[in-house]
Amino acid sequence: MSEMKDMILEVVERMLKENVDKDLVDIVEQGNWLSEVWNLFENNGITIVAISEENGGAGGDLEDLLNIVRLTGKYAAPIPFTETTLANYLLEYTNLQVVSEPATYMLSANQAYTLEDGKLTGEAIHIHWARHTKRLVTLANSAEGIHLVEVDLSQAEITPGTNLASEPRDTVKFQNATVSQISNALSFDEIRTMTILETAFQLALMTGAIDKINDLTVQYTKEREQFGRPIHRFQLVQQHIVNLAGETAVALAAFNNFVDALLTNKHSSEVAYARIRFEETIQAVATISHQVHAAIGTTHEHSLHQYTRRLWSWRDEGKNTAYWTDIVATQLLENSSDSLWAYLTGTKLALKL
Repeated sequence: MSEMKDMILEVVERMLKENVDKDLVDIVEQGNWLSEVWNLFENNGITIVAISEENGGAGGDLEDLLNIVRLTGKYAAPIPFTETTLANYLLEYTNLQVVSEPATYMLSANQAYTLEDGKLTGEAIHIHWARHTKRLVTLANSAEGIHLVEVDLSQAEITPGTNLASEPRDTVKFQNATVSQISNALSFDEIRTMTILETAFQLALMTGAIDKINDLTVQYTKEREQFGRPIHRFQLVQQHIVNLAGETAVALAAFNNFVDALLTNKHSSEVAYARIRFEETIQAVATISHQVHAAIGTTHEHSLHQYTRRLWSWRDEGKNTAYWTDIVATQLLENSSDSLWAYLTGTKLALKL
């Protein structure tokens, strides 16, 4: 943990609270790009928090970065912060140079891109914020194996698309594009670590959104009156609030657990278990919050849908619950033998992805 973590998070949350509101998110969901918010993060050095000092960054750690990602999820920040910082984290991880411009990434299991003589060819869908970023960090197949490459998106044919939350999810096609950087052929363990990091960043975003949904719902029950009193005074609503608070606590605890696991190199199991548990949490949080808000929660005027739509969208991106469930189940069958309880409660678990 960075010594400056609390101060950094306080600054970031104040920036987001003062500069990102529902109306701004609406503008971006209409396909516009608001550089003001991105510039605010960039000018305050937030985009380089976890980049090493040797590469011109602030020298923070992964805990700092994931907590900032969590806050961007809490405020539905309409900028490619997660994408840029993860792209740079992957570049540093593979001993490549970080980029200073907005960037995105693609870690596809299908390996949509091929690399030959330093030229990238192929097409991939659902690439985050591609039309608004300058660089793509992606996996690519070559005769030597799988590499991480960085390429200028000005060479791409980009077809705009969106997810359920109207966030940019574009199709990116290259034809013999010149690659700016290329890593050595990646090992199985390196690709596994990248997969875990991608899921951890997604979980951080989800944790922030869940926290915000809880805040919105509690606040609504205090403001909304029925039969002459606030609805949080009714027992059924109180039960909903308790259940929602419980799921929010689960999400925050899981987030803290897997962040700690990443820092101590025990990340495989905690990230996998958190991703599986979040499937249930997302369903419960979305259901409860919309039940409490009733019809108002689905209207354009209220901000609740901006967060529940993001939860549903993020849930289906990257390595989803089915992937991690298969990984965990296979590992249990191969290693638990007749001592399942001892295996589950052991302190040295490492999934083979």
